[in-house]
Amino acid sequence: MLFHSKIAKTFVPDGTSIVDALARTTHMAFSAHQDDIEMMAAHPILECFHQEGLWFTGIVVTDGRGSPRTGIYKEFSDEEMSALRMQE
Repeated sequence: MLFHSKIAKTFVPDGTSIVDALARTTHMAFSAHQDDIEMMAAHPILECFHQEGLWFTGIVVTDGRGSPRTGIYKEFSDEEMSALRMQE
């Protein structure tokens, strides 16, 4: 797998290689933020949950860096926003 960002990360809960995990994927969702997938893709996530032969892959395309900031986040750096998104 080739990423365009040096800080890109992958996580496969059962430890399967990323190549094999993507090959077995039957359901997929793309989201802007880490905390979006479980809301917008609840149906396919639940459809795959504990079902043999069904696999969900979630792809997050941003990490909070470069996002517009107002209110309590106004003074947050890119690194602070990225850390906050990871916690979410």
